[in-house]
This record gives sequence, structure tokens and C-alpha cells, in this order.
Amino acid sequence: MKHSKVKQNIIETASALFYRNGYNATGINEIIAESGIAKATLYNHFKSKEDICLAYLKHMNATFIKDIKSFCESSPKGEQRVLALFDFLDNFFLQKDFNGCWCIKTVSEIPKDNVRVRAEIQSQKNNFIALISNLITDNLEIKNHKNLNSYARQIYLLYESAVAESHLHQDSWPIKETKNICSQIIA
Repeated sequence: MKHSKVKQNIIETASALFYRNGYNATGINEIIAESGIAKATLYNHFKSKEDICLAYLKHMNATFIKDIKSFCESSPKGEQRVLALFDFLDNFFLQKDFNGCWCIKTVSEIPKDNVRVRAEIQSQKNNFIALISNLITDNLEIKNHKNLNSYARQIYLLYESAVAESHLHQDSWPIKETKNICSQIIA
């Protein structure tokens, strides 16, 4: 395999394992075995498990951002495009491998002093808030733009709550309820 394909294979394999089993429960040897590579090959691409974790987080986020933007943009312009965030989440929940938020799962497993992983997760969450803010700006008439950041953060908190609670309850009612709350906020 070419260098970039080997690296991508490692990232995709580690991503599936970390998301399904958790960061701490997934060992380097398991990633190597599942990837079908030699230990030296893994270490030619990544210096540490933390580096693999950062690649995992970036991989998951890139896929998520691309997919959620595309999904929302396929909805009718206006309030429906903002509410499509929750429709996307409902579809995500219905996938057989839904296991909650990869960022929250990971941050709950790392030590507080792991600045690199924590910073990556915070950056991803801030970028998601910015995406929500752009959805609001492009689709809703906001009378007071000072409230824009507050609206975006409120919708973000609803979304994150729906992810966690739907995973906990193994039911989609939290997604439906947070979508209803969101519709009241943006009305």
C-alpha cells in the first residue's frame, strides 16, 4: 500500500475501535492487528497513541462537518435548515453503530493535563458552534445580532444534550424533544 493509504487505513481502523470500545480500552496491538500492519509501520506514521487519537478526532470531525453541512443545506432554507441539525442527529442515532459523541467519550477518558487532545476537542466544538451560528445567520432574521452567539450556544447545548441522552436512553425521544425546544428558541 502507498504511504498515505496505509496511514488512512490506520486512522480508519483506530477510529472504529476508539469509537466502539473507547480510547483506553483500545490498545496499540489491537489497532495493529485490525489494520493488518506491522508495529514498525504504525510507528512510522504515528509516534504515540495520543497522535493516533488526534488523527481519530480529526477524521471523525471532518466526516461529521461535511455530512451535517450537506444534510442541512439539502433542507428548505429558513427555520427548517436550522432544525435539520436535529434531523441529522436522528439519522445518526438510527445507525447501528451509534455510540454517542466521540469527543465527549474521549475527553472523559483522558487526564485533565492532556492539553493536546483537550485543545483539539475544544476546537472542534467551537467550530461546530460557528457552523450553527452560520446556519442561523444564513437562515433566520435576527433582530439583535448581539444575541447570535447566545442562540448558537443554546442550540449547540441542545444538540450535545440530545446526543448524550439518546445514547444513554437508547431512544430518540431526547432528539425529538430538543428539536421542539430549538423550534421555540428560533421562532
